[in-house]
Formats: sequence, C-alpha cells, structure tokens
Amino acid sequence: MKSRDKRTGQKTPSRGGNAQDRHGAAIGKPKPSAAAPRPRVSENASEARPAAQQAAQTRPLLVRTGDLPKENVPIILESQNAGDFHLVDSGKGLKLEKYGPYFVVRPEAQALWQPSLSDDVWNGAHAVFTGNTDEDGMGRWKFPHEALGETWPLSLLDIDFQGRFTAFRHMGFFPEQIVHWQWVKQRVEEAKAKGRTLKVLNLFGYTGVASLVAAAAGAEVTHVDASKKAIGWARENQTLSRLDKAPIRWICEDAMKFILREERRGSTYDIILTDPPKFGRGPNGEVWELFEHLPVMLDVCRELLSKNSVGLVLTAYSIRASFYSIHELMRETMRGTGGTVESGELVIRETGIDGQTHGRALSTSLFSRWVSQ
Repeated sequence: MKSRDKRTGQKTPSRGGNAQDRHGAAIGKPKPSAAAPRPRVSENASEARPAAQQAAQTRPLLVRTGDLPKENVPIILESQNAGDFHLVDSGKGLKLEKYGPYFVVRPEAQALWQPSLSDDVWNGAHAVFTGNTDEDGMGRWKFPHEALGETWPLSLLDIDFQGRFTAFRHMGFFPEQIVHWQWVKQRVEEAKAKGRTLKVLNLFGYTGVASLVAAAAGAEVTHVDASKKAIGWARENQTLSRLDKAPIRWICEDAMKFILREERRGSTYDIILTDPPKFGRGPNGEVWELFEHLPVMLDVCRELLSKNSVGLVLTAYSIRASFYSIHELMRETMRGTGGTVESGELVIRETGIDGQTHGRALSTSLFSRWVSQ
C-alpha cells in the first residue's frame, strides 16, 4: 500500500505500501490522490477491495507454536531535537516546531494543555497549516511573513534531504521515527564492526530518510512505497546525501504484494521496518485496512526474517487502539522465535526555542518491536 504523505500513506509520498500522505496519498504509504496523506480510498472501493482481500485469502495465517517471546512493556521511546529538527512548544491543539531555519505551526489534537511560550513567539512562525484539521484531510499553508519555497534542505543523523510543505500538513518525514532510525543505525554499525552486512527492508518507506540512514550505516536496503512521487523524492534525497552508490533498491509497489512475492521467492532480511497507515490504497486499486490486514502482513514479515535476524519494527499511527493490541499481536506472531517484544508509545519532547530546554512529552504513535536479543 502506499505510504503516508499525510502521514503517508499518501504518509503525498507514502511510507512503504500505499499509505496516503501518511497517511493519505500514494507514496510508499498510499496517498489519496487529492486527499489525505495516507492512501485514499477510491470511489469504487467495492471494486478495489477484492484485490486486497484476495491477497489475504490466498495467504492464510500460519499456525505458530512454541513459547511467547519475553515482553517489555510499557516502553516510551522519546525523540528530542536531532539535527535540524526539534519540537519547540505545544498547546491549545497546536504544536510549534523548528525545521532548519523555519518555525512551523501545525495542528496537534493531543496538545490539550496551554502553550509555555508567549503569543509573540508563536506569531513569529514562518509557516502555519490551516484548513482541514483531520489527519487524513487536505489543507493549506499560510506564510505570514514572506513566501517560502516548497522545499528546503534539512539534515538528520548525518543524512541530507529535502523538507517539504505538503498538502497533508507533513514535512516530508516523520520526526517521531528518529528514535527507530537511531536504533537501526546502531544495529547496522554493530554488525558492520563484526564483519556482517545487514539487509534492511523498509515498508511504507515514504521519502526514504530511514532507508538512507540504514544505507549510510552500512546496510543493504530494500525500500518499498506505492507512490511514484514518494520514490522520486527518495531518490532526490539519496543524491542530496551523496549516497548514489549505496546499495538501495527502490521498489514502487503495493507493500503487501511485494512481501508475498518475496515470501514465495524465499527472500530474507535481518531488519524489517513497517509503518503502515490505518487505511490506504495501492497503485492498482489495492485496499489496505490496518485492522483487517495487519495480522497477515506481520505473519509474512516473520517468514521474511533471516535465521540471524535482528528485529521487526511496527509503528501504528492515528488508530483508536491501545498499544497492547499490537503488542499481543506481535508476540503471537513471533511465538517460538525467542527474543523480546517491547511495545509502547513514541513521544517527542519539547526542547524550547534553543533546543535545550526540557519540556513536555507529546505522544505521536504506538509501536511494537521484536528484537532477537
């Protein structure tokens, strides 16, 4: 399915399968063409739905036996300022962030408290997202002081890429994922130091920042996103990061179709990242519904893990569920493999104007991660 542009599906560029702008449009995560970032639903959903359902029906869940993995819950993984990004302040249903030289205001329903900083600080923002406040809806950007270009340079974890003002409020990457990217980077570098090159599969990969972090650390990467636009942006980011010769396969395809084919081929990976939208659509009308298709997706991902695999990471964004729902699903999926399943929430910590002040934590996503050790 396409990734999220919306927090594509579009994560506009989507993340991996079809997530629309992350959740609305077709980009890695199917993005709705003119709608929300994570893949959108076609008007003829009844016609598109059978394609995804058929794929799931031809791949029943496998019977898993053995002990459940150990568990570590709840875990709060916290991303603070990293490189050119930090969360400045939040409150009144909004968040004030800094992306490189720009201060940006975007809606944030979970910011129920009052802002810490003055109105003068907030009013000095370079860009403000207005209009549809639903995560999967389109809106528009206002530039109170001067017109800004659609893109500008950013850097995180030594990766250079383009920030973007998308119609789904997103900026071309999802900052809460920084903590996962750091984890992948560390695992890849540790393996490299021992003479082993890890193979990483990034599903719903959106604009490729995670894939580039892994490749720069020394991994062989397969990046999957259903959005051609997202893949194009990812390739641009590859060039900006001077990683044109890095071993990255850019795959523009529905995530579910891709992993089913990889399973039939007997392909394996050492680390799998998957950040599916709650709803999305693939390039050929495939429909993704998280609660319906996630169990099969994780089941297939388990089959794609190598004998010496390192981990399987799932992020679930904007769903009405407890992290325990995906935690128990992950444990059942990984039954008999050993290791540990750790689950909880991803949060971003406010760090003030200077990026150094310890402020409140803003919850963004649920996650569950199986690690072999």
